[in-house]
Amino acid sequence: MIVLKTSRELELMREACKISAQALEVAGQAVKPGISTWEIDKIAYDFIKKQGAEPNFLGLYGFPGTACISINDEVIHGIPSKNRILKEGDIVSIDLGAKIHGFNGDNAATFAVGTISAEAQRLLDTTRESLYEGIKAAVAGGRVGDIGHAVQEYCESRGFGVVREYEGHGVGAKLHEDPGVPNFGTAGRGIRLLPGMTIAIEPMITEGTYKIKQLPDGWTVKTADGKLAAHFEHTIAITDNGPVILTQV
Repeated sequence: MIVLKTSRELELMREACKISAQALEVAGQAVKPGISTWEIDKIAYDFIKKQGAEPNFLGLYGFPGTACISINDEVIHGIPSKNRILKEGDIVSIDLGAKIHGFNGDNAATFAVGTISAEAQRLLDTTRESLYEGIKAAVAGGRVGDIGHAVQEYCESRGFGVVREYEGHGVGAKLHEDPGVPNFGTAGRGIRLLPGMTIAIEPMITEGTYKIKQLPDGWTVKTADGKLAAHFEHTIAITDNGPVILTQV
C-alpha cells in the first residue's frame, strides 16, 4: 500500500532525512586509507544517536550494522568489520539512515579512498548523475517507469550496467514501503507518481555486467564479474512543484 504523507508528516520526514544526510556526510569525511569499515560504522552510529535519532538499519531484518559499507566490487549490504581496512585507490559505498519522530530517512553515496583510477571516477560520476536524472523524472502525474528509464538510459549509454535485482522504494513510517522503484524500465509504465509520495531513488551501477552474486554471509552482494560497483541514493518527496530532495545536508 502506498502511503501519501500530509504536510505535517513531510516536515517530520525532513528532520529524519536531514539527520540521515548529515550522518552520511560525517561517515564520508572519515573515509581514508587505513580506517576500518567498523570505525566508519561507529562514527555514523554515534552521530545519529547524538541527534536523538535511531540508526534504522541496525537490526533491520537482522542486519548487524548502522551502515551498509561496500568496497570495490561489492554492490550493497557490506557488513562493517574491524578486519575490513580501506586502502588507497578503493571506492567505498556507504548506505545508512536515521529514524526520529516515527519517520525514516535513507541515503547512500560512494566515496573515493585517496586517489582512484580515472575509470573508477567515471563510474562514480555517472552513477551520481544518473540519480539526479532519475530525480528529474520523478514528477507528479508521471510513472515509476519514467524514473527507471531515465537512470537506465543515462548509465547504459555510457557503457555501464544497471543492477536488476535490487531497487529503490517508498520511505515513511517504515524504512521500506511501496512502491518499488527500479533503476530500469519503460517510460510511461508503472505506478503513477502522486503528490505526497516519498521515495528513495538509488541507482546501483556496475563497471561491467549487471549480474550479481550474494556471498555466504547472507548480506554482501557483489558484481558477478568482480568489476567495480557504485551506489548513490536520495529520499525525495513528490510534490505539485516538482521533486524535492529530503536528504540534503
